[in-house]
Amino acid sequence: MANKTYLQALNEAMRQEMERDENVFILGEDVGQFGGCFGVTKGLFDRFGEARVIDTPITESVIVGTAAGAAASGLRPIAELMFVDFIGVALDQLFNQAAKMRFMFGGKAKVPMTLRMPQGAGVGAAAQHSQSLEAWFMHIPGLKVAIPATPHDAKGLLISAIRDDNPVVFLEHKMLYGLEGEVPDEPYTVPFGQADIKRVGTDVTVVATSLMVQSALAAAERLAAEGVSVEVVDPRTVLPLDMDTIIESVKKTHCLVVAHEAVGFAGPGAEIVAQVAEKALDYLDAPVKRVAAPFSPIPFTPPLEKAWIPSADDIVAAVKSIR
Repeated sequence: MANKTYLQALNEAMRQEMERDENVFILGEDVGQFGGCFGVTKGLFDRFGEARVIDTPITESVIVGTAAGAAASGLRPIAELMFVDFIGVALDQLFNQAAKMRFMFGGKAKVPMTLRMPQGAGVGAAAQHSQSLEAWFMHIPGLKVAIPATPHDAKGLLISAIRDDNPVVFLEHKMLYGLEGEVPDEPYTVPFGQADIKRVGTDVTVVATSLMVQSALAAAERLAAEGVSVEVVDPRTVLPLDMDTIIESVKKTHCLVVAHEAVGFAGPGAEIVAQVAEKALDYLDAPVKRVAAPFSPIPFTPPLEKAWIPSADDIVAAVKSIR
């Protein structure tokens, strides 16, 4: 099996799905000959041409609205926004239109659109280009939300998203684009709503998403040297959210830490912790801990940005506080 980067895995997923299904097309700002803001669509314009890799004006509402309309008409668009932070311009098209069409038309309308958006801090892009907003999308019935943490999951989840008949928000962390891992050459799917246990352990469960999966694995390695066995659970999709796997892990370890880069207040971890409290409180031997970003805009200056991002050190400290 070949080693590929997260970015290459995403590019390969789109190319293979466009080869398989002529209804799949890409639209967004600079996705054509330029290859996308981070290079994820590089080469696809040359392979499929301007009719299927479409450069749009700088208007996110048009990108998302066009994708929703095309999907409702029978096509399978992959829309790209340069940064998730720009979704605010197109919220009506996503939340009020794409997410609700299937319900409001009695199931007669399908909206098979994929909305790819880079998110996350670490590249010095400051407060308006670095946020992690998965909690926003988790709160909207009608959407699905994928948040891959490895190259393998990135390709499999993106193919699942493109083939899904519902609108899928696909969140890619910028700092993961260069991450390498084993990725099969052939097309494959990773099912939504099925968490992956990235590391088996017995003492503490760490539920981590996106870039924090890599931080949790680094923390688990360090804690193993100190005799603490950490189980790392990656939900892979936060809507649907595989609580069964999380709760089974908590029943085994009796301790829980949740780690994500979104701010802690009303963040995605709050939902996970609440459901564990409802369904598995008696299995917990210690208070639940959350590792998350502080409730503040993301600093531009590199030292402050680094301090703002949750780290493996923070996860180690959280685990030790309940052990």
